[in-house]
Amino acid sequence: MKLSGVNVVYSERGLFHAGERVSALRDVSIHVRPGDKIGVIGSNGAGKSTLLRVMAGVLKPDSGLVDNEGMSSAFLSLSAGFDDELTGVHNIVMHGMLMGMTRRQATARVGTVAEMSGLGEAIHRRVSTYSTGMRGRLCFSSAVDLDPDILLLDEIFSVGDQEFRRKSEQLMRERFQQEKAIVYVSHNVNMVKRLCPRAIWIDQGRLKADGAVDDVISAYRAA
Repeated sequence: MKLSGVNVVYSERGLFHAGERVSALRDVSIHVRPGDKIGVIGSNGAGKSTLLRVMAGVLKPDSGLVDNEGMSSAFLSLSAGFDDELTGVHNIVMHGMLMGMTRRQATARVGTVAEMSGLGEAIHRRVSTYSTGMRGRLCFSSAVDLDPDILLLDEIFSVGDQEFRRKSEQLMRERFQQEKAIVYVSHNVNMVKRLCPRAIWIDQGRLKADGAVDDVISAYRAA
């Protein structure tokens, strides 16, 4: 996947006016190759999550090019992608179909995802009744059951109880050992260092550094 000169601009709308235009990404160019394990670091509001949304095709850039080179991707964010008025089961099926599965294929994976989530009978309730932790467990379990060429992870290891976090971290460590490409956004630079040989530093929408994880983290900490 290649991003070339990508720019994303949005307006901060006020009550009585259109508001200031803010650049979320500024002339960002990145190449993600098969098998790459890339950690994305930066302060709050730097543009990290926006970058993942552009890579996933959830958000179209205002300018620049995004070429997925025929690679499929799955975007895992704890704040996006599920319909609160549908049950957990229906969301699992819908998520699978959005990723290109047939209804039969998407329905067949419900049992596996439900078991991974540990939601029990709550899997049949509307997502609007879920706590933040329950929603996160459903989202995580549904996404990791997929087998995309690129897995896009947005700060995912902070939900659920201790046992679920342990299980999810172990599962993701196994994923990081596979040949699929992974782009992982996190504020935890130590976790990025353990999992990713390459890192990207985003600051105020700009690509500040892209290279060996130790070098990028050192530059980020120095700044």
